Amino acid sequence: MAYKQIKPGKISDAIAEELEKNILQGVLVPGERLPSERDLAKQMEVSRPSLRDAIQKLENKGLLESRQGGGTFVKNFLSPTLADPLAQLLENSEDAAFDFLEFRMEVDAGTAYYAALRATDADRELLTACFNAMESAHGTDDPTEEAEIDADFHLIIAEAAHNVVLLHIMRALFSLFKDGVFYNRNQLYNRPGARDLLLKQHRAVYEAIIAGDPIAAREATIAHLTYVQEICRDMGKEDSREAVSRQRLERYLGQQKSK
Repeated sequence: MAYKQIKPGKISDAIAEELEKNILQGVLVPGERLPSERDLAKQMEVSRPSLRDAIQKLENKGLLESRQGGGTFVKNFLSPTLADPLAQLLENSEDAAFDFLEFRMEVDAGTAYYAALRATDADRELLTACFNAMESAHGTDDPTEEAEIDADFHLIIAEAAHNVVLLHIMRALFSLFKDGVFYNRNQLYNRPGARDLLLKQHRAVYEAIIAGDPIAAREATIAHLTYVQEICRDMGKEDSREAVSRQRLERYLGQQKSK
């Protein structure tokens, strides 16, 4: 990644401001490792003591963290992990998946709308690369890889919307989504006929954004997530039926043993 050359002034403050801007705009991603101190100082054309001071300022703000013998990383200041109490509560809630999809219905529709309006040539190139990867995974009959690319696809759309609040909220929630806290994405992709329809829906969203049509992008996103809601509701009913059937089987087997 190219860093801007820092101009004279209070150098450490200017360095900190540049790094902070990159974090805010999503250029530097939570969990990402910064280049080594020597390489980063060379790229920014600053002294290593000034860079060290700037990094310390951002560590004090909770934006960077240094790991012993492991370098400096952008801190996961928003993204929860599976060890967090909130993640555990969500994972144990039957309603969490549906609440998450309701939230996505509102937020994803907005990000798709703004991405269609604001996407740059580079954004469209990145979205095209991601969609092509999705088609390739679909063609090789790999639902696990396709599910992973699904999450990346929606995050790239959030980046193309160029709204930093939306971007960081989406990244925080999608870290849980990718870990399967809300629902099992592989199970979704393994349902008969689902993969073909999901690819068709993603193509509609992709084409609307590439065409710069915000209304079509929003409507295609809503149609996609409405379908996902329906599938998740059906999966919940199937799980409930399976649990009841399992209880009946266990009762029957127990009765047979007691005879």
